[in-house]
Amino acid sequence: MLDLFNPDVNPQNNLLPKDGTVNYYGFLFTQQEATQYLQLLLNEIDWKHDEAFIMGKLIVTKRKVAWYGDSCFEYTYSNRTKRATLWSPLLQVLKKRVEEVTGQTFNSCLLNLYHSGEEGMGWHSDAEKDLKKNGAIASLSFGATRKFVFKHKVTKETVTILLESGSLLVMKDETQTYWLHSLPVSKKVILPRINLTFRMIEKL
Repeated sequence: MLDLFNPDVNPQNNLLPKDGTVNYYGFLFTQQEATQYLQLLLNEIDWKHDEAFIMGKLIVTKRKVAWYGDSCFEYTYSNRTKRATLWSPLLQVLKKRVEEVTGQTFNSCLLNLYHSGEEGMGWHSDAEKDLKKNGAIASLSFGATRKFVFKHKVTKETVTILLESGSLLVMKDETQTYWLHSLPVSKKVILPRINLTFRMIEKL
């Protein structure tokens, strides 16, 4: 297990030992800016409880989500189909910043709202058929600092990093094929966190 609680911030460094690429860019915004963006996102985004079919049963999560993009296309995950809302001016600003820093282009964004550390995300890969194969997924965080963990599907080795408010993490190449990732529950965390995952959908 590799813990990256205080990584040397160099976006050229690959946090994974093999079978994929994960780059940590550190802070894109000052803490004051990050706090302002958190409040704007809490108030302006059209948040809805997420839904998923698991073992034939409809599950409604405490976590809330929102889906935005270049057009009102549909996107399916967890056997539920979502329809995108067109970019808001706020999200366009954040998208432009992420694209400038990473050199990548994104046409959609899935946002997650975790009200506290009691809400998390289990092990999964972002490998839906509509996503660009081996494309980049840029994860921008605002709010509470949370652990983010990768686990190799075969060797079970793990890599853990702390994602802080205003920071950016990018997953690309074969990461989704060979690695799972999760946001563990932490009852010590009482503040909300918003995570924006910018993506490239191929089937618009």
